[in-house]
Amino acid sequence: VTLERPWGLAFLPDSRMLVTQRSGELVIVRADGSGVDATVSGVPAVVFAGQGGLLDVALDPDFTSGENWVYLAYSEAGAGGSGTALARGRLVGNALQDVAVIWQQSPKVAGEVHYGARIAFRADKSLYLAAGERGLEANNGSARADGVQNASNTIGKVVRMNRNGSSASVFSTGHRNPQGATVVPGTNNLWITEH
Repeated sequence: VTLERPWGLAFLPDSRMLVTQRSGELVIVRADGSGVDATVSGVPAVVFAGQGGLLDVALDPDFTSGENWVYLAYSEAGAGGSGTALARGRLVGNALQDVAVIWQQSPKVAGEVHYGARIAFRADKSLYLAAGERGLEANNGSARADGVQNASNTIGKVVRMNRNGSSASVFSTGHRNPQGATVVPGTNNLWITEH
């Protein structure tokens, strides 16, 4: 199978894989990796430019118990440019249903880099989303009002929220471009890697 710019994957209970392609496609890859079984419909529109596109994918911690939510982190368009967003939808067959955007980075800015966009679940089933600084810190310095240390924005932040997007709050600040995130099993200790 040939994938085009794959970025994230999540294993389904039957060992097949949901794989994001930065162009905006979510595909189901066979368990043995020999090919794509299906393209999943219902994926939100993405900004596919530079480092942006459809990025991370994660299954709800209760996916096998009937909470068949799939979470997608991606770059979305908005006033002023683009930013990281988080949506979720129920996987029914080869389609996402009841899709809703549950979190959006603010402000949206010009540029096509440093979206971050990694999802990790805590032991209490709430989630972390790591969002990049969109190139602002690297290009413009931390003195700007939209810098990563400014608590009034979500540029260069890790955000913690409930699975439906409620009670979102900044967990940590000062991040450039988090590209890996995981919670140590049995704890709420978040480990991230940054570029």
